[in-house]
This record gives sequence, C-alpha cells and structure tokens, in this order.
Amino acid sequence: MSIAGHSNFAFKTILQLMLLSVLVVGAPSAATANAKYAGVVVDAKTGRTLYADHADALRYPASLTKMMTLYLTFDALKSGRISKSTRIPVSRNAAAEVPTKLGLKPGQTITVEQAILSLVTKSANDAATALGEFLGGSEAGFARMMTARARDVGMNSTTFKNAHGLPNSAQKTTARDMARLGMALRDHHPEYYDYFRTRSFTYKGRTYGNHNRLLGRVKGVDGIKTGYIRASGFNLVSSVETGGRSIVAVVVGGRSGRSRNAHMIDLIGRYLPKASTGPDRFVIDRPGTGALVASVRLPKVDAPVPSGRPSVETVTAYAAGDGTGANNDAVATAIARPKAPVKAVAAIDRIATGSTNSEGWVIQIASMPSKVQAREILERTAQKAPALLGDSSAFTERFTMEGQIYHRARYAGFETKTDAWDTCRALKEKSISCYAVPHDPNQQS
Repeated sequence: MSIAGHSNFAFKTILQLMLLSVLVVGAPSAATANAKYAGVVVDAKTGRTLYADHADALRYPASLTKMMTLYLTFDALKSGRISKSTRIPVSRNAAAEVPTKLGLKPGQTITVEQAILSLVTKSANDAATALGEFLGGSEAGFARMMTARARDVGMNSTTFKNAHGLPNSAQKTTARDMARLGMALRDHHPEYYDYFRTRSFTYKGRTYGNHNRLLGRVKGVDGIKTGYIRASGFNLVSSVETGGRSIVAVVVGGRSGRSRNAHMIDLIGRYLPKASTGPDRFVIDRPGTGALVASVRLPKVDAPVPSGRPSVETVTAYAAGDGTGANNDAVATAIARPKAPVKAVAAIDRIATGSTNSEGWVIQIASMPSKVQAREILERTAQKAPALLGDSSAFTERFTMEGQIYHRARYAGFETKTDAWDTCRALKEKSISCYAVPHDPNQQS
C-alpha cells in the first residue's frame, strides 16, 4: 500500500472512531457513567414514564430551583396578591447575590414582570432573591413556602433552601420531581406559562438572551429552564408539545451545556414518538393559591406540628373558598393528626340525581372532617353559582389520610378536562376555590 493509501486508510479509521464515540456518548445508557447524572422523560398526557435513569436519586437542582420561585410568583399573580406592575424592593442581601444577575442595587425596585423575565432568560439570582423575600417575608420564609408547595404538587423528595439555586447542601431534588414541577407549571398556570418561551429580555438598555438553547431550534420545545452549579453539573428541563404528543424531559448532571443539550435532543427524538396521542388523562392536583398556605402546611423551623383536631371553623376557613388556604385533601392533614388509625373505606354520597361518570372529570370544592360540612359547602357553592353548576351533580366522597376520615365535596358531570377547568376558572372569579381531577369512583387515599 502506498503512503497516500496508508494516510487515507488512517484518516477513514479516525473518522469512524469519532462517529462511534459520538453515537455512544449520545446514547442514554452512557450517561450513567457520570455520577451526577439523572434523567427522566414523562408522557404529560398519561403520566407514564417513558425513560428513567437514576430518576429518583437526590441531586442538586441549581437554577431549576427558579421554576418553583416562578410557580409561587404565578400563584400570587393569580390570587391577586400582586400584579405584573407591582414593584419589588431590592435588599442588600438580594443585591449581594453572585452572578448570574442583573446587577440590582440595594434600595432600588424592579417590577414583578421584569423579575419574571430576568429569571426565565438570564436566570438572575439577585431578582430571584428579591422576589422570594417579597413573597415570603424573608429568604428562609420563602424557602419554607417553596418546600410546602413542592409537597402540594407531589414533589415528595424535594427540599428548597433558597429562591435561586445557588449552592446549599440541604437543597435537593430528583429528576422525577422536576418533571412533575414542569407539568404543574404548564397545567396550573397556562396563562403565565408563555413566559418560558421568551427568547430575550431587555433591562436598562441591555438585552439578555435565554440560556435555553433548544428554544426555536428543536421542534415543539416551549421551555422550561436550565441550571448549573459545580455540584450539580448542567441541568435542563424541557417541555415538548407537537404532533398531538406532549412530554416533559429532565437531564441533570451534564458535563457541559453542549453535551447536556445534545443528550436532551437525543431523548426527545427517542421518546416523543412513544408518547400518547390520545386525550389528556393525567393531572396533578391543583393546590390553592391563598397567602396563608405555607404557614398552615409547613410550620416555622423547629415548631411542633399541632396534634389536636382543628375546629370546624378553622377547617371551613381554609376549605370554603375564602382565599386563605389551599383546597385539597392535604389541608386537613397538615393541621391535624389522628389519634388512632381508621380503616380506609370509600363511600360516595350523591346529593343530587345524576351520574358521576367514571370516564369524566369532577371539580373538588373542599375536603372536610364531616359529611355534613362537605354537603353544606356544596349547597352554598350551588347557591353562589347556579348557572355554572346547574348541569352537574353534587356528591361527597369519603377517604382517609394518615388514619383520619375526611369527606371531599365535589361536582361531577364534566366530560373533558377543559370543561372542568373552564368551570373552575369561572368559579374562582366568584371567589370559590376549586380544582379539577379525573373521576375515579373507587378512589381511596
């Protein structure tokens, strides 16, 4: 073989080896060689896990933390506690945060919308802390709110300690929990979710591009958030919706931003075609948006959890839609603990005639300690909104949580998720708290 032939052969061999290396690195299984890695892909329409690798292992969220900061900000906007033009004061603590940041100064203010945009694009740590201090009274108070809301939406392995995601050894999450938060942001705050599509943000004459390089480059990607600290590696949560399919994918622990993005693109290409094209059959229970949710759900540090049963007035205040608390099954459990175990027995008490259609959706108004209280709330709600609930059927449903019996107050008769959620939004305009879930006549807790 000639010298030229040897050179040509060697060049082809090197190219083949490089191609093989790219293919291996791109494969999901190869990511497990990285001790920081975790990944998951979830079908957002069914809740089915399409791919998982260390999905439940504890990891550092880094700036994925800001997804919960934004979730609570959207809660406050929806409840009317703040508006997009509300001005947020900047403390010395907020201004002192390390980059990335906007360079905010102590004593100045920034609007809520400017803070939101800076979080979804620049991932500004100073703006995140300012938001947290404003909404939670302090950085520590807001972190307790964040952890409480994490429990509300089923993120049972997540603990937050700050609003921005900068290093804290106690701030942990899992890839699966972050996928759940991504779906909760889409489903619970659709009116604000479009912020995550923002490609750039201009503040004081300077334009900041979105750190999420998949936006506009990968078909169907509409958010959500990137993150990086040395302890976590490069993180990314992606929401994808196209061709009638919908997934949320999470990559934690990438070795670089480029390799993380390449791996995410690979996951989307592999698992989006395996997602369902049918109707939405999965929902994360929507918590209430009241200002006192955190103080009820999660006491201050080292404070004992009340052991006595709350009064009827206390539970009613948090469940009857007065805007002071969350309206789901966990409320009563957070403010009461059982004295003795009670066997779980499902029981449906239909107040009005009509089917509770196991294939449809129901609206839950409250969970109460007694059936009488649940029925009273249903009657009051029907009187407040007869036009909205005239075609639905009121019923109560008994369940147990941590050994205590409670009664859901619900309305059935909604064929689709959209019908139920639209009715819920209309009820909330009348100051009636609610959330929608697919109906399961055999449901027990």
